[in-house]
This record gives sequence, structure tokens and C-alpha cells, in this order.
Amino acid sequence: MKNFLLLTFLLIVSVIQAQDTTGSIAGKLSDREMSGEPLPFANVLIKGSTKGTTSDYDGLYLLDKLQPGTYTLVFSFIGYETLEVPAVVVEAGKVTEVNTDLGSSAAALDEVVITTVLRRDSEVALLIDQKNSVDIKESIGAQELAKLGVSDAATATTKISGVTSSEASGDIFVRGLGDRYLYTTLNGLPIPSDDVERKNIDLGLFPTRVIQNIGISKNYSSENSADQASGNIDITSRELRGKSELDLGVRFGANTNAIGQFSDFKVSPNQEDVYFGFYDQAIPTRFSLNNQDWDPGEAVLPINRRYALTAGKEFGDFRILLTASNSSSFEYNEGTFANYRNNDFEDGFTDATNYKKTDNNTALLDLGYEINDNNRIKATSLFINKVSDEVFEGGRNGEGVVFEESDRGDGFNQFVRDQNTKQTRLWVNQLHGFHELWDGKNELEWAAGYNMVDADEPNRIRNEVNIHPTKPILLGETNAYQQRKSVQQIDDIEFNGLIENQYNFIQEDETEKKLFVKIGGNYRNKQRDFYSRFFGTEERDYNTINPTSIDNLSGIFTTENFNSGALAFNVLNPDIYEGSLESIAGFTFFNYGNTKWNVNLGARIQQDDINVIFDVNNYPSNLPNFVYKSYDNIYPSINFRFSPSKDSNIRLAASRTITFPEFKEIAPFEYVSQTGLVTRGNPDLEASTNTNLDLKYEIFPSSGELISLTGFYKKIDNPINKARERGSAPVFSYFNAGEEANIYGLELEARMDVIENKNEAGLDLSVSGNVTRMWHSQDLKDVYDDAGKFIRTFRYNRKDEIGLQGASDWIFNASVNVSTETEKPFQATLVGAYASDKIFALGNPESQRLDQIDIQYNDEIIEKGFVTLDLIMSKELNDGWELQFRGQNLLNPEIERFQAIRPISGNIDESNQTVRSYNRGAVISLGVNYSF
Repeated sequence: MKNFLLLTFLLIVSVIQAQDTTGSIAGKLSDREMSGEPLPFANVLIKGSTKGTTSDYDGLYLLDKLQPGTYTLVFSFIGYETLEVPAVVVEAGKVTEVNTDLGSSAAALDEVVITTVLRRDSEVALLIDQKNSVDIKESIGAQELAKLGVSDAATATTKISGVTSSEASGDIFVRGLGDRYLYTTLNGLPIPSDDVERKNIDLGLFPTRVIQNIGISKNYSSENSADQASGNIDITSRELRGKSELDLGVRFGANTNAIGQFSDFKVSPNQEDVYFGFYDQAIPTRFSLNNQDWDPGEAVLPINRRYALTAGKEFGDFRILLTASNSSSFEYNEGTFANYRNNDFEDGFTDATNYKKTDNNTALLDLGYEINDNNRIKATSLFINKVSDEVFEGGRNGEGVVFEESDRGDGFNQFVRDQNTKQTRLWVNQLHGFHELWDGKNELEWAAGYNMVDADEPNRIRNEVNIHPTKPILLGETNAYQQRKSVQQIDDIEFNGLIENQYNFIQEDETEKKLFVKIGGNYRNKQRDFYSRFFGTEERDYNTINPTSIDNLSGIFTTENFNSGALAFNVLNPDIYEGSLESIAGFTFFNYGNTKWNVNLGARIQQDDINVIFDVNNYPSNLPNFVYKSYDNIYPSINFRFSPSKDSNIRLAASRTITFPEFKEIAPFEYVSQTGLVTRGNPDLEASTNTNLDLKYEIFPSSGELISLTGFYKKIDNPINKARERGSAPVFSYFNAGEEANIYGLELEARMDVIENKNEAGLDLSVSGNVTRMWHSQDLKDVYDDAGKFIRTFRYNRKDEIGLQGASDWIFNASVNVSTETEKPFQATLVGAYASDKIFALGNPESQRLDQIDIQYNDEIIEKGFVTLDLIMSKELNDGWELQFRGQNLLNPEIERFQAIRPISGNIDESNQTVRSYNRGAVISLGVNYSF
């Protein structure tokens, strides 16, 4: 491997080439004599050269791989006048669209529409890329994101077929496979997670303002990391559009739930230390028990607001772009929560209430320098600071039940308040180089990245008390940390890099054939430091200090009570773990084809070393406190494309990949949710291996239209699942609960232009949608040791197999867009989505006696499907002004998780019981934007 890296380095020094240094001219020709119908088979030439093409049946044409410069286009057709269009500027990495019509008399130049868009920004250009690509890839660009009113990358991915999100976990699911089966990159380089509970970073941290496009490769290619099963999500960051940009925007709105709490929207005491969206802790957590309030405060004006600025300019061969935004948003929901163990009710609140305020500051700096026609470099720096403040309450109505407190039978009910501030600071720095040598025969791309993530919960505040209609309030008595403040810190540092060299034996300009070989390598080194600690307080003697109200808990946590000995400090030993991941890979693939077919054969050698050292509470001291896992494998891939016609493709892809256990899935640290549910890692967790197969047929009726049908199959050996632990506490952990999982699916996608701009009003009407149907199952296994002795089983309730966690049987996405191509255009888009029920967490047997696993068990928890609906409208006014209206989550559906319960005693039928329910509220906003 060291020799390979040395050879790769020498290759960088000796061979310099470029990628994406050419541009394209594309457009549509219409027949003026036939009322604007498409004009097929017309000639399109670049004057003074032999470069040319003809329009297809839909009047579409494409001149690709043009060197940057200024050209004159010549349009001609037998019996029609010839039209010359001068001064058509081609820019690297962009598509210049030239749309016109021809007739028996020459067209005037003012009837020619010329626009220039980024290749990875235009909806039409992305479809052209999808049509010509080797692998099965789908992308959504900034133009379409603006049309759909999408505000962040997480929402953007759900507009792609087979993709959905979970309100329960926040994860993105591609073809039913969630966080651990995905891989996320920015400009091709990996980015670290911001959350101890996730492998991938929260895509909601990326506002669409910093996005050029988002692509999901649903089949594996050897140039990407093999740590995936359902695909690779790549975010391409924003670049300068045109010669210069200056844009200001402001938007105000409200959440319909939050506005109902206008005069009483709760925020934690930490908000006193938040300035312009940045949290700066004034008092260290260990000293805050008696030096900071415990009771929530009130937010000032809980109105959503957003301010944004984009500025950029091209200076000769150098370009610069800065885009920055500041936003605040408010959410409120109220619902129910219940916890069942062994088919019996344990904990619950009928008024589980959550207040959430989120501040987000984002800044993207993009620098580009074109050294010459064959060499350019690009630097990207992305900074994101997100502060979310949540106040959870349950039991204020006197109906809260917490089993460990309510079991005494004295008529008390329980009240819980959890206040948590999370601050995520992400700084991604990347440097890319694109080079060209030997007239485009040799191409090289290299990149290096340095990432830092601080994902902290600097001062989480929790209270658990007992309340009675007529008796004094009692502090919780069963645990020394029921009144506590805690700190949690995640510090990630990562170095990564890539190099790809492609040699073109046969270039497309020379022949219809295409033959090239690409070799390259990747490196990734991630280091994580994790720290968590509880600082609690309790009474020296039970029931000696009674708060006057649940809204005045601060009145008892005073310095006087601590000095007098009435209250005692309790400090728990910290939970810590250190994780490291080093991944070294080399890859190669061979590509050969022509306009009718293309085959790509590749293989990747990847070595991954995962090392976790931990020291956590509630873990047996006689067990090892470290985990070391090493995986060294070859991961093959094949991608085949056959084009029966110029407007259709048949694609076949097959590959072998792996899914590694993550730090958080290995380290046995216990993370406690607001409602008391605990998630804990499992040091015995092992990797899954995946076999992937895809078959796709796609048709491109016109430049902006697509119809496709995809069938896919995945086999996962040793699948990883989130399941409930056996034992007395509501603990969830991660297990290889089955030997094998199988997923079959069909995806149908369509994008169609119903009405094109052929009327006096200039009206366009387009529709798009996709539907995915999946069949999935996995076995539930029995576990034996090396001597054949039974250890445990994952079977329960007469179930030997079950569906895959996170997979919906049905997924629907649809949108309708209406726009006017007038001097001051209007645009409206209606977007809907639905994902059917999915498993939130697998169940488990409470007893490991095989004659009891169908009697004493906890059934799986199901997240119920729901429909979402958004409406986005915009209208250009004049002099650069644009007005926009957004209505998001208009149906405000109930989000619900339920669990089947069959009581052990008595002859009672099984019934579904709600374990969590709430709605998030609709968000209505109005914004104005000004472009200079």
C-alpha cells in the first residue's frame, strides 16, 4: 500500500491534467412555420470549424466538450433561411443555452434567447449528465431546489426517488436503508458527523444557499468509499454564477403551533448566553448548580426570520464568492408519550410538550483560479454554527407517570423538565486541483481536506419531581441525579484526500468510441474525543426542601441550601471514549463503449482500522475497555449501459460493499433522551457485507423530461439493527440480530412538461413524481458460543423474521409547477410526499427461556406513515425585486409511533398503543429578495 501511494504521488508530479475545463452549448430549435413545433434534423454548426450536430426529434441539440471562448453558431435547414448567432460565450463547467426558431424568412436576433447556467445547477443540464453517465445517479440542482422551496439539504434529498426521512430519528433513508448504510461527501470528500447518535452529518445543517446540487449515486462505483449499501450522497458547494453577483434577502414567518405560544414560548436559561446565534457559556457547568437558574425563560418575539447575503465577482482568471446567512426559527409541539415493558405500561405523559428555538449561521467562501486553459484550482471553506435550544415538559397536567417514582402508591404523579442546548460548529476546508495534459488524453483531479467539528451539549438541565393536587412538591427520590446539569462534548478532527487520474485512449472528439482507464486512491483519518459528565444534587434528608411551584425550582437550588447541608453535590465520574478511523484505499476501473453501449469494470482495495477506547459508567469493569476492528477487502463493481435509441438507456449495475459499525454503535455510553429512553453502544457489533444489484430503464422524451423504471435487490449479511435491550430499563442498543436481510424494490419516476410556453400568457405547466415499492425481510437469529451453547435469541412473539428497520413499503413524492415566461414572471409549486409505516426499532424477548419468548417480550415500535404538503409562490416585481411566499407542512399531520401490546395476564387481544405522538405545525413565511 505504501508503494502504491508513492507511485500515486509520483503520478501527480509527472502528469497534470484537467477535468470539467470545457463547456457546452445546448438548446431547442422551433419551427416558426408550424406555430412553434419542434424542428428536427436541422443543422447546428460552429462557424469556421467542423464541429456540429443536428437537432433530434424534439428539436434538441447539444454541442459538448467545447473549449472556453466566443463562438458563432450557424442554424440551417433545407427550405429555411440560415441564421447566424454571434458572440455565444462558452465558459468552463457551464452550459450556454441558445433557443431560437427558424422559418422561411430570417429570424431577428432579439428572438434568440441565450442564457448561461452552471452545468451542475441547471435542471436540463443535470438531466443531460444523468442521460450520459455510466452509473445510476440522480441529482437535483439549485434551480429546481428554488422552485420547490427547499430550505436545506436534508429536505432536498427527499425529492429524489426512493428517498424519505424519519421524523422519529431524523435520518435519511435511501431505499429503506438509513444512516449507517449511507455515505455523505462534500465535493467528493467525506465530512464528519455532528451527532453521537449518527454516522452521517445532519444534512439539515446545509441551507440550500450554499448548495449547487445534490447527487445520490444509488449504485456503488469503485472510486467511492465501499462503506455504503444504499448509496453515496454528494453535496456540491455553490460557485459564482456569471461574472458577478450581489444579492440580499430577508424572510419572516411563523410556525402555526409556535405562534399560539406567543406570550409564553419557553427557552432554557442558556439563552442568556446566546449572542447573534452563538452560544458563549458564562458559567462552567460544574459551578452552575447554584449560580444559574433552573427555570426556563421566555423567548422574545418567536417569529421565524432569515437574513442572507451573496456577493461574488470575477477578476480575470480569479473568482470569489461569499454567501452568508443568519436565521432563527421556532417550533412547538404537544402530544403523548408512553413506554411499555413486557407488554405492560411503565411510563407516560399525556401532555409531552416541546419548545425548540434554532439559530443557524452559515458562511461559504469559494475561491477559484484558472492558471491556464488546462489547469485550475479551487478552494472551499464552509463554516456552520447551529444552536438549538429545547425545553421539554411532561406531567404538568398531573397525569405524568414515571415507574421508578410512581410505584410507591402514595397518589403522587410525576413532572419532568429537560432543557438542552446543542451547539454544533462545523468547519470544512478543501482544496481541489483539476489539470489536463496531452490534448485532453490525460486528466487528473486531486483534493485535500481538513475538517473540524465541535458538537456540544454544554449545559443540559434536568428535573424530575413528584406533584400532588393538595400536597407539597417532592424532589425525585430514587436517583442521586434526578436534579442535574450535565455536559457532553464531541471534538472531531479529520484529514482526507483523493487523487484520480484518467487516461483517455480514445477521445470522443475523434470517434464515437470511448475508452479510458482511471486509477486513484483515497485517504481518511478521523479522530474523535468524547466526554460526558453529570453534576447532580439531592436532599440530605428526604422531603426537607419543597419547591413552591414547578415554575420556581430555582428557589431551592441556592447557595444557602448547599452551604447549610440541606442539599448535597453529586458528581458522577465522566464517560469518555476516544475513537479513531483510518481508511486507505486504491482503486481502478476500465471503461469502454460507444454511443450505443458502455461498460465500466472496477475494483477497490480498502483497508479500514477502527479503534475505540472507552471508560464509561454502567459497564462491567471485568470486560475489556477497548475495541479494535480491522477490515481489508476487495470491493468489485460493474456498471453497464445500453442505449436502444438516443433518448433511452438500459442500465445494469452490480457491486459488493461493506457497512462498518460506528463509534457510537460500539462505545457502550448511555445517552438518555428527554423522555428517559436510553441508547447504548455494543462493543460486540460487527460489520455487515452487502451485495447490490440494479436494473434501470430510462427515457428522455425532451431536454427537461424523464421517465424511468428501476428494479433493485440488496442482500445484507449480518445486518445491523437498533433493537431494545432485555432488562428492566428502556434501553436501545445495536445488534447483528439476523444472519441475512433481503430487499427487493421498484422505482418509477417521471418528469413531464404538460403545457409549454406556446401561448400568449407564456404559461408553463410541469409535473414530476416518483413512487417506490419495496419488499424487505430479515431473519431473527439464535446466538450460540463456540462450544455450541445457547447464549441468547432475537426471536419474539412467534416471529422468526421481520422487516428491515427504517424501510417503508411505499414512498411517494410529487410536485406540480406553474410558471409564466413573461417580463415579470410568476411561479408556483405544490409539493407533496408520503412514506408508509416503517419500523423505528426492533422488539426483543424479555426472557431468554425459549418457552417464554412468545409470552414475555416487547414488540417492535412502528413509525406511522403521513402526508406532507408544501406550497411555494414567487413573483418578480421590478428593478431586481422578488417576492416569495412559502407554506410548508400545510396539512400539519400527526406524527405517531405505536407498539402492539398483548397483556400477559387475562385473555385480552393484542392492540396497538401509541408510544409517541405530536404534530410540528405549519410554517407560513413571506420573503423579499433584491439582486443588484
